[in-house]
Amino acid sequence: MKVELFPPDPVKEPRHWVRHDQAFAMMLGPGSIEWGSKRSALEKFNYTAGDLALCDRHIGEWVGLMNVSHLQLGISDVALMASSDGAYGEVELRPSRKFANPRLRALVAAAHAEMIAGFPGGRLFLDSIEQAMAVTLVKDYAARHRPVQMYRGGLGAARLRRIKDLVDVKMGDDLSLDEMAQSVALSTAHFARMFRKSTGQTPHQFVTRQRMQRAKEMLRAPGTRVLDVAVACGFKTQQHFAQVFRDVCRVSPTEYRQDFLGSEITDVGETRAQDASLSLITF
Repeated sequence: MKVELFPPDPVKEPRHWVRHDQAFAMMLGPGSIEWGSKRSALEKFNYTAGDLALCDRHIGEWVGLMNVSHLQLGISDVALMASSDGAYGEVELRPSRKFANPRLRALVAAAHAEMIAGFPGGRLFLDSIEQAMAVTLVKDYAARHRPVQMYRGGLGAARLRRIKDLVDVKMGDDLSLDEMAQSVALSTAHFARMFRKSTGQTPHQFVTRQRMQRAKEMLRAPGTRVLDVAVACGFKTQQHFAQVFRDVCRVSPTEYRQDFLGSEITDVGETRAQDASLSLITF
């Protein structure tokens, strides 16, 4: 998924744009954009923060004014086709110059926050957002739409073990949703739905919890640096690792290790005290 930030850019002369990928935009503040299919017939649209626009693809359009800061996201054909179970070949969405959708707005806001932070969540986090966006776009804005197919049951035990093994082996890598789906020979959208049905978690949530479990095991070893744990568990920065660890475990990595080592020292001390008492009684 492409994520691009466009600052306000008042254009004096109209420019002709052609987009071949499926893109839509969310306005980050108030402003306006002038666009249309003809240079001589531009229409002005006024926006507030959170308004969305779904762009034409393969069709040239003229833009004469972009006096508003906005975030533009390019959704891949792979994600769109996976969300429609491959029914449309190239999925065609109905363009709209201005519309509101709370779910898409929340997903774009998450992508924006991830971009500001320097994409610490890696490919899997962005893949998950893209897949959720694609599902909503296909469901609500596909020009030719059929009901989303419902599946019974979930992933079998063998496939779940294969996923867990993959996550264990690639714990320190930037694992993607496509890679997880391919490991069990399923489409991305089908895999995401079946995985959640089987585990009650999204793939991203599952990988995060597996990483936190590995981090706990490593932090129990005295002398292990928090930075080394972060890298081994697939985090780009120690700060992002510490934030996720605190969100999941309710304490910081350093506090967790101190609590664990402290309890271990207490247990040893109590054992020695008990041994001493027994010695006094014996003699």
